[in-house]
Amino acid sequence: MPLTSLRPSLVDTHAHICDPCFDKDRDAVLERARKAGVGAIIAVGETLADARKNLELAETYPMLKPAAGLYPTHLDLEQAHQMADFIRRHKSGLAAIGEVGLDYWVVKEDSKKELQREILKIFIELSKELKLPLNVHSRSAGRHAVALLLENNAARVQMHAFDGKAGAALSAVEAGYFFSIPPSVLRSRQKQKLVKQLPLSCLLIETDSPVLGPTPQERNEPANICQSVRTIAELKDITEEEVVAAVTDNTERLYGNLLENSFED
Repeated sequence: MPLTSLRPSLVDTHAHICDPCFDKDRDAVLERARKAGVGAIIAVGETLADARKNLELAETYPMLKPAAGLYPTHLDLEQAHQMADFIRRHKSGLAAIGEVGLDYWVVKEDSKKELQREILKIFIELSKELKLPLNVHSRSAGRHAVALLLENNAARVQMHAFDGKAGAALSAVEAGYFFSIPPSVLRSRQKQKLVKQLPLSCLLIETDSPVLGPTPQERNEPANICQSVRTIAELKDITEEEVVAAVTDNTERLYGNLLENSFED
C-alpha cells in the first residue's frame, strides 16, 4: 500500500536515475515509484555527462529534479571548474549540487585527499554563491567532511547515506544539516544506530538507486523509499505517518517545495 493515499508526496532526495541500468525500463521504474507514493526524485550525478542527462530526463519526467556534481573520486581540478561553470549556467534548472564530497574508502594517499578537499571547497563556495543545497557523499570520511563543511560555513547541506558514528554527526545536526536514510537501513546496524540517535527533525529519506537497497546485490529503485520510512518508524517507535510528515517538512526546509510541477497535466 502506498504511504500517501492521495497525491504522491514522498521525496527521494538522492537517486542515480540517470544510471544506464535504468535505460531499458525507466518509465516502469518511475511509475512504480509514483504508485508507492513518491512525488519527486532528486536525480544526482557524478559527471558532466550525468548532469546533462539529468536535465534532459527532467524534460520528459517532471517528477525528476536534476542535480549536478562531481563524484569525489574524480580528482581533477579542471573537471571541477568545468562542473562549477555548468552549474552556474544551469542554476535555474537544478535542485542541488551533488553529489560531491569526500571518499576516504577509495582515496588513501594524503596528497590525493588534500586535492579532494580542495575540490569540495569549490563546491561549498558555489553552494553559498548560488544558494543551492549541497548533496554530500562522505564514505569513510564522515567526521572529516562535516569538519570541512563547518570550517567553510556551508549552510544548506544533506549528508547522504552517512556511514560514520552518530557522535560525528552531532555538530552537523547543530548546524542545521540533514541526514538522508536509504533502504539499506533495514540491514545496516550502523544506520540503525544513526537513526536512533539523531533527532527526527534532521532526517530525510533517499534510495541511492541503483545501490543501497533493502536486499544486497539487487538493483534498488525509488519505490523502495517506503522501506526507509518503515524502518525509521520502527526504530523511533512512531507511526509511518509521523515519519512521512517529518521528512516532508525537513525536505521542504532544505529544498523548498519540490512537488510543484512534478506531474504532467
